Amino acid sequence: MKKFYISLLGSALVSIVVLGWLIDAFSQQAHTPQDEFSVQSKMMMGFSKQLANIPTSERGAYVKQLGEEFELSIDYKPNESLALPPSLLLQMHAVGGLILEDQQGFYMLYSNQALNPFHISMRLKKSADTDKRNDIFLTLLFYAGLCILMGFIIAPLAKRLSVLNEAAKQFASGNTQARINASHFTYIRDVELTFNRMASQIEKLVAENKLMASSLSHDIRTPIACLRFGLDAALDTHDEKKIKTYLERMENDLDHMESMLKSYLAFATLEQNANKLTYSSTNIKHYLEDILVQLAPKLESQMLTVDLNSSTDIIVADLHWLARAITNLLTNACDFAEQYIYLSAKVHERQLIITVEDDGPGIAQENFKNVLSPFFREEDHRNRADKSYGLGLAIVEKVADWHNGTISVSKSKHLGGACFTLSITQHYKS
Repeated sequence: MKKFYISLLGSALVSIVVLGWLIDAFSQQAHTPQDEFSVQSKMMMGFSKQLANIPTSERGAYVKQLGEEFELSIDYKPNESLALPPSLLLQMHAVGGLILEDQQGFYMLYSNQALNPFHISMRLKKSADTDKRNDIFLTLLFYAGLCILMGFIIAPLAKRLSVLNEAAKQFASGNTQARINASHFTYIRDVELTFNRMASQIEKLVAENKLMASSLSHDIRTPIACLRFGLDAALDTHDEKKIKTYLERMENDLDHMESMLKSYLAFATLEQNANKLTYSSTNIKHYLEDILVQLAPKLESQMLTVDLNSSTDIIVADLHWLARAITNLLTNACDFAEQYIYLSAKVHERQLIITVEDDGPGIAQENFKNVLSPFFREEDHRNRADKSYGLGLAIVEKVADWHNGTISVSKSKHLGGACFTLSITQHYKS
């Protein structure tokens, strides 16, 4: 919008200056007194030649007689009666004489060597109607020109606003894929890009909410069915031991449902943290070593070995959420690795690249993209964890997106299992 304000203000100023200059130049050319009164000027010069042949004492009466005969307001006076500077007095001797203007009209003054120190003055009236018409015409011309020039500036804005309005209408009608093809030649490029980002974010949230509702309704059926079965069985039996067993199973089902709901609600509110990132710096190798120390009990219990290969570069990121993402990747690898996990990290330009590989069964190639979607779980082998709801890798993808990065899945070249590559853009303060 700043570009638009500057362009609009600059165009208005340039338009006013250019139009004012053109109209002023036209007005001066159209209203040059010397051109308008060329006939009167020739008459004055003719009168002066006649006066040169008349005695000085009789010139006043002769000029009065000429005025009556030609119906002119003409007079013969000494130069000292004029309160004019010397420069203007000299102009009376020029061809055409000196023309002075006041509110009622013009004065034409003329003198030469034969008349000096006297001069002839002629009163000329303005044509009021003509002047008014000219003023109205020039005023209308100025505003018309200003409107045309400003129209060239505002027309592209109006066009882009109509495009934005149409996209907003489509989006409001349910077309969440409606976007604006942002143009470089627009004043509101930032607004258009912001609309596209907003639309993409809303589309993603709507899709995730639909997916979460569908997954939750599907996943919660099993524990509800188990609760119903346990409740019916407990009501039908009179054996206290069986009743206690059924109640314990029902308690486990309730714990499972509670854990499921907590995980789903935590993921639903995860997006609120996107604008609360706190950036700090650390040594990437020491950072990864600390994460492995925290996961040591899980690694030892499953008798897994982690091979760490990391540079010692200093990174800048939200260390809390980055640790959450790396931990999710390592936990995922722990669930499916046989013996070994390979963890590597390096910095290339502004990109931090972290890979986590395992020697497990891997992921089917057709599921490389699906495995990052919320609530997705492969049915054949990648569901070993009892309390896995398909959210761990989805959280990793969100953390990568918050850091303007990506997460990709492939087959491990080192160990033959799954390979997850997390790439984030480091945040440097300007």
